[in-house]
Formats: sequence, structure tokens, C-alpha cells
Amino acid sequence: MAKAIFTLNSGLTVGLSQLGRHGDGRGSPIQQVHDGDTIVVEAAGNLSVRFLGIDTPEVSFTLPGNNFFNSISGDAWVQFLNDPFAGAPNDFVTSLGNGLVQHLQGATGQGCASNHAHHAEQAHRHLEQLVIQDMSALGQDRSTFHFFMAFANEIMDGFGRFLCFINRRQDHLTIPEPRPRSYNERMLEDGMASPYFIWPNVNPFRRRPSLFAAVPPAGNIDQIANGQDGLGPARQWVQNARQKQDGIFENNNPLMLQPFELRFLSRRSVPTRWVIDLGNVNTTTLLRPINYHAIANIEDRLFVPAEYVPLFVEAGWQRQ
Repeated sequence: MAKAIFTLNSGLTVGLSQLGRHGDGRGSPIQQVHDGDTIVVEAAGNLSVRFLGIDTPEVSFTLPGNNFFNSISGDAWVQFLNDPFAGAPNDFVTSLGNGLVQHLQGATGQGCASNHAHHAEQAHRHLEQLVIQDMSALGQDRSTFHFFMAFANEIMDGFGRFLCFINRRQDHLTIPEPRPRSYNERMLEDGMASPYFIWPNVNPFRRRPSLFAAVPPAGNIDQIANGQDGLGPARQWVQNARQKQDGIFENNNPLMLQPFELRFLSRRSVPTRWVIDLGNVNTTTLLRPINYHAIANIEDRLFVPAEYVPLFVEAGWQRQ
């Protein structure tokens, strides 16, 4: 079935819907037109969900100059990731800066594509199994199983995908068994995903009453970085996975290139999100987007979209 929300080649995100359901059937215009500017509809196609807080290796992606997806394990990606700067525009390479270019050169090269494809397949199959296990635990099948989605500040991305934390729908906390954490959190805890903390779409920020209240204090982020609501446990899960060499930290074959790095290399685009080092609880500095790699541990990176930086400056943070 086609997607209900999708992006045209022009970049415009569009959608398809039909009159919403009413009782056991399709509602009529009289039933579903609420008033002069509101109508109840049902998506006419599938919807995609992008998990907040995590990033997993890409199974396939577009190569520079192409609009179609190629398998990361294919020859084209092998060639590209062997030297992603071959033929790259000079202004793109210059904009990345020497430090980031050197970091990316160290993360790519021979074996990068097969490494990425390997970890992508692991994450893919692991999520499949989590869903299958949840269906079994609830005694449900594909026709009765439902997901529960919890949204944050941003509801949808530019590709028409919902942005949320997603879990199995279980109306009672302990029946038939204690409800597990979201798939986002389980994938991170199992070492199958990289943390991708983007302010304000992760806890504790997404539970704040306003964007102003969600800005962390400059020079004292210890309670946020190590607290029990959101970032603290998530960062510990990553550290545990690294210690146990699970998933992306696999012994002798850890993930070489972060998924978001693969994407911006392919798009020939420069990172735009500023970064806070959660490992430095006394920091008052927003690192420049191209300097994210200076924060060695991936769980210590808190990304801040450029449009929100003025809020941080007003709260006492300084741009690098």
C-alpha cells in the first residue's frame, strides 16, 4: 500500500486521505464535516514512524546526485565509503573543516560499507523480533496488535514521517505482564542503536511546559545529564552496551560510521545542529555543528537545532 504522507521531488511534503470512519463503515460528508474548517479523515495509505532519541545504521540510502535508494552493501556504496571525498565539491569539504574531514576519513575507508550493512541488518532484525515478541506476549496477531505513540515538540519530519516514542499498546500497566519500555529505549539498551539526543525531543526536555523552561542551565547540567528522567538512564544503557560489546560495540567489529554521518556525506550537506557535551557538566559552551566529533562518547552529545540557539544564548550559553 502506498504511503499516505510523502515528499515530492520538489521537496514539498503532501498527503492522501479519505473520509474518516463512522461506526463500522466509512462516514459521509455530513457525518465527517465538523465545521467550515475542520473535517475528519483517515489516512489513505501507510504512515511511517521515525524513532526519537536513537539512530540506527541505514539499510539503504541515496548516493550523491541520485534520488533512488541503493543497498549499503552494494558495490556503489562500497566504492563511495572507501573514499567519500573523492569528487566532492571543494566548498563542501572546506565547510566541514579539517578536523571533521580527518575524523570522517578515519571512520570510512575499506570495510566501512560492509560494516554499516552488518549493523543495519542486526538492528533491522532485532526490531522485528521485539514486535513479534510483543504480539506473542499480548496474545495478539497482526490484525489486532496496535502501537502506542508518544509525541514530543516536533510531530513530523520533512519526509512525512511521524516523530515519536513508540511502544506496544497495553492499556494496563501490569496485565498480562509489566509493560516494557518503548522500542526506542529497548533498541538503545540492547546496543542496537546509537543515541541521537536532539533537544527538545527527548526527556527531560519534552515534558517541560514550554521551550523556555526546557533550556538546560548553563554551567550546571549534572541533574539533566545524570538524572533518572531520560538522559541519565539512556546514557548508562549505552555505556553498558559498550562495556559488554553488544550491538554497535561488537568486539572487533564496532560500527565505524554513525548513521547521521553517512547521511550528510551522501547529501553533501554540512551538519547544522549545535552540540552540548553532557560529559562536561560545567560547560557553558555550544559547540559548533562541525565540531560534534570533539565529544568522544556518542552518548554525551546533545544536539540543538540552529533555530533554538538564541533561546540558549538568552539563558547564558555561549556559541563556540
